[in-house]
Amino acid sequence: MPPPLPTAAGVLSLAGMALLWRGISSKVKGDKRTLGSLLSQYVAVKAVGWLGRQQRKKLEADTLKVKQVQEETLLKRLRKNADTFYGRKYDFRSIEDAAGFRARHPITTYGDYREFIERIAAGEEKVIIAEQPLILAMTSGTSGPSAMLLSTKDTNTDFFLQGVTVCLEALRKAFPESDSLQRTTKFFYTPTFRQSEAGISIGPNSSTPASSRYILNLYTTPAPAFEVPSEKDTLYLHLLFALKDPSVGTLESNFASTVFYAFTALQERWQELVEDVERGSISRALTLEPKVRSRLEALMKPDAERAAQLRAHFQEGFGGIAKCLWPHLNLVLAVDSGSNQIYGEMLREHYCRGVPFYSPFYAATEGLIGVNLWPQEPDRRYLLCPRSMFCEFLPESSLDEETPQTLLMEEVKEGESYELIITNTSGLFRYRIGDIVKVTGFHNQCPIVEFQYRRGQMLNVRGEKVSEALFLRALKNAVAQWPGAQLVDYSCAESGILGDSIGGSDPHYQVFIELKGVRNLTEEQRYKLDICLQKDSAVYRSFRIKGSIGPMRVQLVSEGAFKELQKKMMAYTSTSANTFKMHRVLRRKEYAEFLLGKTIS
Repeated sequence: MPPPLPTAAGVLSLAGMALLWRGISSKVKGDKRTLGSLLSQYVAVKAVGWLGRQQRKKLEADTLKVKQVQEETLLKRLRKNADTFYGRKYDFRSIEDAAGFRARHPITTYGDYREFIERIAAGEEKVIIAEQPLILAMTSGTSGPSAMLLSTKDTNTDFFLQGVTVCLEALRKAFPESDSLQRTTKFFYTPTFRQSEAGISIGPNSSTPASSRYILNLYTTPAPAFEVPSEKDTLYLHLLFALKDPSVGTLESNFASTVFYAFTALQERWQELVEDVERGSISRALTLEPKVRSRLEALMKPDAERAAQLRAHFQEGFGGIAKCLWPHLNLVLAVDSGSNQIYGEMLREHYCRGVPFYSPFYAATEGLIGVNLWPQEPDRRYLLCPRSMFCEFLPESSLDEETPQTLLMEEVKEGESYELIITNTSGLFRYRIGDIVKVTGFHNQCPIVEFQYRRGQMLNVRGEKVSEALFLRALKNAVAQWPGAQLVDYSCAESGILGDSIGGSDPHYQVFIELKGVRNLTEEQRYKLDICLQKDSAVYRSFRIKGSIGPMRVQLVSEGAFKELQKKMMAYTSTSANTFKMHRVLRRKEYAEFLLGKTIS
C-alpha cells in the first residue's frame, strides 16, 4: 500500500530542504547572516544562473545566423512603431527588409529627435514609440551637451536578459569562487530626478538603488543609506558597512572611476571609519535625518577585534589594501575601458593589486550594445548583441562624408574601425552614437569589437584628429619618464576655447594633469609629452614641424581638482554619479578655466 499523500509530500519536502541547506552551507558566505537572507540570495543566484545559461544558448544560436537575426530585430522594431507619427512619416509598415529601411531612412543625429522628444516630454503620445517611456534618460554629455533620450521597458528587459544574465554566467565560469553567498559592495547612489511637463521622470537610466530594491539584501550597504541625499555621506556609509564585513566577495560599480574615488575617500577617512567600527557608531560628521541615523545605528555593534584588524592593515599602507581588508575578495566588477581605462589601471597597480577585474558590458544611454564573454582576458573585447540593436557600421575613412554608405554586421572586416550607427528599441533609427569601434574578430558570424574613442572627444585644432586612446598612450609614455610621478587624472582643451586668457597665437593643446608623487615638472619634462605624441602620431608631428600647431602647454593641477570638476559637470549636465564619465576633451570654456584656476605648476 503506498504511503498517504501528506506523508510522501512531507518526506519530499524534507528532502528538498536538506538539499537546499546542503547547497547553502557548502558556499562561502558572510558572518552573521540570517537564514532568510541566505535563502533569498541562494534562490536569486540560482534563478539568474538558469536565465544566464538559457540566454547564452540563444546568443550562441543567434551568432550563427547574424544577418537573419539582425533583420528580424529591425523589422520587429519597425512593426511595433508603425502607427506612431514617426512611423507613418517613413511608412514603416511597408518596409520589408533592411535594404528597404536603409534606402528610405536617412542617417540621423540627436538634432533630428530633439523636437519629437520635447513633444513626448510635454505629454503627446505615439510620437516616435508606441508606448509611454519609463523615463526620459539623460546622457553623460561627454561629446557635447547632455541629450535627453527615451528609455522603455524593452530597454531594461534587453539589458537584463541579454546583458546582465549572460555576463554573470560568463563570470561564474571564469571565476568559480564567485559562485558563493558572499555579499557585494556596490558603489551606487540615489540620483535626483525631475519631472517633465507631463510628469515623466527625467534622469539617468542606469542601475540605481530604487531599481535594485528587490536585491539590496545582496549588498553590504543597508537600504536606509540610500535615503541619504549627499553622495559624500552615502560613500562613507558604503565604506563603513563594507569594512564591517570581512567576507565581501565583489566590489562593483558601473565604472572603475567610482571604485577608484571610493578608495581615495577610504585613504582620507580610514581613521574615522575604524573608530565607527570599533564603537558601533556612525560619525557625527555625516548629515543624516534623525530617523535614518537611528535605523543605521541599529545595525551597528561595537567590534573592537575587527577595528584592530583594519587599523593594522591601514597602518601598513594602501598598496594591495583591498585584498588585506577582504581576504576572500574575488573580483572588481566595473567598466574599465574607454575613458575609465586609467582608473582601472591605477586600481590594479595600487589599491586592488592582485584582484581580477571584469568589465562586463559595452552599453550606453541608448541601450545594450555588447557583452564581454572573456572575463579573464586583459583586452576589453565585446561581442555585439544581435537582438539588442540593429547595427550599421560607418568606415572611419567616411566619417565626414555628407552621404556615407554603411556596412552591416556580416560585411565588416577584422582590423577595421567604424562608427556605430544603431536602431534601438526606444525610438532611435539609424542613429550616430559617436562611438568608434575596431573589429578585432568574430564569434561565429558576429563581430567582436574594442571601443576606440568618441568622435566628440578628439583633439582637432588643424585637422589632425588625435583620439582619446592615442593621446592617453602618449601621456602614459611621458609620465613613465617623469621620476616618481603617478597619473591620477587628466583632461585637455583646444586653445581656441580659452581665447586670450592663455596668450599665444598658435593653436595648441592645453593639458591639465593631476599627479601623485610630484608637484612640479621642468619645461624639459613637460615637453616629453609633446615628443611622445609626435612619435605616436605622424599627422600631429607634421603639423608641429610646419609650425601650424604650437607646443602643448602642460599644467599640473591640485589634488582633488578633477573630483571638484566632476561635481561641476554633473550639476551642469544633470548627470548622476552612477553614469558620469570624465570628459577627456573639454568643450566648455568654464570647465577649462576652472582647471586653470586649480593650476599649481
